[in-house]
Amino acid sequence: MKLTLQEINTFQVFIWDFYQQNGRSFAWRNVESPYWVVVSEIMLQQTQTYRVEPKFEQFIAEFSDFQALANASLRDILSVWQGLGYNRRALYLYQSAQKIMQEYNGNLPQDPSILETFPGIGKATARSICAFAFNIPAVFIETNIRTVFIHTFFSEKKDVSDAIIMPLVEITVDKTNPREWYYAIMDYGVYLKKNYNNPSRKSRHHVIQSKFEGSDRQIRGAIIRLLTGKEMKEQEIINELQKEANRIGSILQQLCKEELIKKKNDYFCIS
Repeated sequence: MKLTLQEINTFQVFIWDFYQQNGRSFAWRNVESPYWVVVSEIMLQQTQTYRVEPKFEQFIAEFSDFQALANASLRDILSVWQGLGYNRRALYLYQSAQKIMQEYNGNLPQDPSILETFPGIGKATARSICAFAFNIPAVFIETNIRTVFIHTFFSEKKDVSDAIIMPLVEITVDKTNPREWYYAIMDYGVYLKKNYNNPSRKSRHHVIQSKFEGSDRQIRGAIIRLLTGKEMKEQEIINELQKEANRIGSILQQLCKEELIKKKNDYFCIS
């Protein structure tokens, strides 16, 4: 799909007008700290803003910059992270902070291809970090951006791929102020989801999140929560959680493999 210059201009004017009237405000927006941007982008992966807001402020208060985070213990980091879920993100953030301090003298690289080599940072997140931290017109797609483009340009279609959307994102991005442009377009996407039947369901990449209650994800979180308080034997964890022994054993092995927890003698712990 190709857009004329007039169509691009009309779209941009509409998005900017919407943002002027309805733009949201968050602590991680319009900041000079790349660290704040990285923390927020990792936290916002698969998590809604209303859950991230209080945790972000708590996290920044505890770990003020890359150096403070790199020097912290994983146990302390996971303790603050509690409530956000997907604890691997906290580990990735910890490992990234250590990499930044050890290899980049405490300075976040501005090249998306370098950021992609960091733990837990994929292509889209690398580019979103560059856009928000350095105001670089990097091109990326996330759920709210996807929603806007499907609603605006593909409302009559189904099974819309990101490959079709990406060229439109690239030609419409405001290169003079990409940081706020993405704020604006994402805010419009949130509005659309609230007021329409979530246009992103027409995306080829739309996935319905699995049920949390009773899931391995819930048990993983419960184990991490227990181990941030003390070291425990496997049987103690089984007794505490009242779940099948084989299931607990399998999850403990996986958590050890991911380096979220360790086993010392007969005890599991977080270092």
